[in-house]
Amino acid sequence: MKKQISWVKVAQISAIVLTFVFALTPVAFAQFQTPSAGGTGLPNDTSVSGFILKIINIALAVAGLIAVLFLIIGGFRYITSAGNEETAEQAKKIITNAIIGIVIIILSFVIVRVISNALTTNQV
Repeated sequence: MKKQISWVKVAQISAIVLTFVFALTPVAFAQFQTPSAGGTGLPNDTSVSGFILKIINIALAVAGLIAVLFLIIGGFRYITSAGNEETAEQAKKIITNAIIGIVIIILSFVIVRVISNALTTNQV
């Protein structure tokens, strides 16, 4: 008999993961902020382009966390497949897709960073 997934447990695990994500996001993004000259610690870029760049960076970080979560889930499924080839193949597909997603997210972060630096630098 196949074991059914309890949606209550899925909701509880999702709530725990989201709590950690929202709790650690300010700590993770604090390193990207430059303190202002006034000493308040707030970033001094208040333009629309700076706001859009921050939104894109946060979206990429959340997508990266989700991709890593899928990588962990795929690894867990692969380890617990217990010789079942169908489950092992599904887990391999999850792992492969998660790695492809992580590579795409990293490349998109680099592209956004390069374009934003090219557009915001003052060329004399």
